[in-house]
This record gives sequence, C-alpha cells and structure tokens, in this order.
Amino acid sequence: MSELFNLQLSDEFVPTLELVKRFIEKEIAPLEEEFHHTPNKDDIWTLSDRQSEIIEGLKAKAREQGLWNFFLPDWNGEGVSNLDYAYLAQEMGKSFIAPEVFNCAAPDTGNMEVLAKYGSPEQQKQWLEPLLAGEIRSAYAMTEPNIASSDAKNISTTAVLENGEWVINGEKFYISGAGDSRCAIMIVMVQTNPDPDAPMYLRQSQILVPMDNPGVEVLGPMHVFGNPDAPHGHMHLKFDNCRVPESNILLGEGRGFEISQGRLGPGRIHHCMRALGQAELALELMIKRGLSREAFGKPLIKLGGNFDLVANSRIEIDSCRLMVLQAAKAMDLLGNKEARIYISAIKAMVPKITGEIIDRAIQMYGGTGVSQWTPLASMYTGNRTLRLADGPDEVHRMVVARAEIQKYS
Repeated sequence: MSELFNLQLSDEFVPTLELVKRFIEKEIAPLEEEFHHTPNKDDIWTLSDRQSEIIEGLKAKAREQGLWNFFLPDWNGEGVSNLDYAYLAQEMGKSFIAPEVFNCAAPDTGNMEVLAKYGSPEQQKQWLEPLLAGEIRSAYAMTEPNIASSDAKNISTTAVLENGEWVINGEKFYISGAGDSRCAIMIVMVQTNPDPDAPMYLRQSQILVPMDNPGVEVLGPMHVFGNPDAPHGHMHLKFDNCRVPESNILLGEGRGFEISQGRLGPGRIHHCMRALGQAELALELMIKRGLSREAFGKPLIKLGGNFDLVANSRIEIDSCRLMVLQAAKAMDLLGNKEARIYISAIKAMVPKITGEIIDRAIQMYGGTGVSQWTPLASMYTGNRTLRLADGPDEVHRMVVARAEIQKYS
C-alpha cells in the first residue's frame, strides 16, 4: 500500500509542531529543573506548592494556545492523526514534564482513549471530561504480583455482581500513577466469569473504581531501580470487598480483553514516540560532553570508538523514527488491530535502542552520568522499564515472528 510510505507531517500541523517546540524551549525548559528540585518534603505523593504552581501555570498557558489533548484523534473534532502526533510526541519526550503540560501524559492518555471509545455518556461525563480538562489524573490497574500478567487471560482479581454492585477482590502491583494524590479514578481489569468452560477471551471485564473507594488499600509503592518515582508512583494495591455500582463496568461484561487490545495499540506507540525524543536528547548530551572535556590530550569525543558510537546512534535513531512513523501511519490507514505487527515491532525495538544510546551518553559523562546532575539516569531506568510495560519484548517479538512465519505456512 503506497500510502504507508508517505510519512510526512501534514501541512496543517507544521505550524503546530513549531509552536510545541517553541513552547518547550521558552516556557517549559526554564522551569523544569526548579520543578524537580522543589519536592514536597512532608508528603512525596503530593506536589509541593511551587511544583503545583509551575505545572498548573504551564498547563493553563498550553491550553490557551490550543496545545492540548493532541493524542486523541477525532474526539469531538479535536486531536490529530497518529502520524502527526508522532512528530509532536517526539518533542514532548525531550522533557519530563512536557507530556503532562500538554495533557498528553500516560496513563491518562490510554484511559481517556478507553473512555472516549468505550465509555457510556454518564461515564464520559463523570470521568472523561475532567481528564480532558486536566483537572484530575488516573491509573490503569492490570498487572498482578502472583501471575504472568503479560497474558491477560491469567488475570485473577475477581468481580462478582451482588445486588446491583460489583464486589472486587484481589491484588495489583506496579499501578503507575496511583501514588499521585491527584489520581481520582482507576480502570481495573478483573475476571467476571470464572467458569473454565467459558470462552477464554470472554472471562475478563474492565471496571471503573474511584481511588477513594474504601475497599481500595494502597499497600505501598513498588520501587523502580530503588526509586519510588514520587509523586507519580507505581503502587501495590489490594481490593478488599471493593464495591462499585454495576454501571461502572466498561462496554459490558466479558469485554475486558477486547478493550485492552484496543487500548494498548495507541499506548505502546505513544511510549515509543516519546522515547525517540529521549534518544535525541541523549545523543545531544553525549556529543556536548565529548566536545567539552579533554583526556590524554584530546577531546573525549575523539577517543576510542566514540566516533562510531555517535554515528551508530544517529543511524539507529533515524531507523527507529521511520519505523515509528510507519506504525503510526498504519494505525491511521488500517486501524489498531491490523497495525498490530507494526506496533509490536517498534515496541520491541525502540526502548531497547533508546536505552543503549542513553547508556553511551552515561559512559561519556562517567560518574556524573549516573548522578542527579543529569537526566540520564532517570531516562535510562524509564526506558529499561518500558521494555516490560505494555507487554515485554518477548511477547512483541512473538507477534512479529508469528506473522512472518504465517506467510510461508
């Protein structure tokens, strides 16, 4: 299909991309360091007054300029194509707070997509509208500590319908965003039909659960490479006879697997889009450091195989970018389900390559590279974690390999 090879940003969004770049450079970058260095010392899960002032002020400016909710194609006539969003998200990926400033941060983006596509009018009114307005944040609760959660059929958290309410019991962990005090709602993947004779893909459902529900217990944060990642957090949760109205189910009983497949396509590709921005930033930092330091009578950049590392990094970034753009275009032309091979290919490749490029930059910085003096350590741990999130590398390679083998069988 020839259209799959037209990967240009649309003429309509060329000015928008420039506005996003300028906003990040002029508005976000000057405040980013202060944001990270003024945490709330009394409660790490709540933004300090200064952090809140910075982020809410930037969000207001972005919204005023129409730089808002790019990720959601065709929601009430707003949003952009997946291909155009890929260009925008790459720029956002160069900053830790830019995605939230433009209301394009995970896991809210995926949850908003689910609510927009599958939510009832009442659910959209109660939860989608405040999420679209950036007034609240959200979480997606799927992963469980006692099963291989990369296979959604294994989900063991149960929801039983009693007297017009779903009663939920079970545990979830690594629930990203659930630590943030602004997190108001979770979408929870549950098993609603334990019958072993029922169709395997019709046993799961997804249910909306408010964070302040008395049946939700936060057992504590799961650390990422020793870091609690506050105030976002990746929490360990227990659902103990957690009761929500029957109407809180999304789409209908037994539709959970269907929803998860629809959700993970966009979520996976958005992560890869932002990862490209981090790879670009890592390469920039690597080169600037190599040019600014000397050892053994030469700039670091000219020692050892550093020329090759720079060249390889540029080649790999551009290769990954083409794959991401093609996956985005495939989603626009074919839909998420038909584009799954493209999506799995970039999910298996981009975080791995980005992590290697960040690692090269760390090496150029020496000890400083793993310290708080550069963003590289956080970038590295985030990309290494991404190889587990939204399905591990092995699952995505299996999807690609299976499709390739089927061509000949």
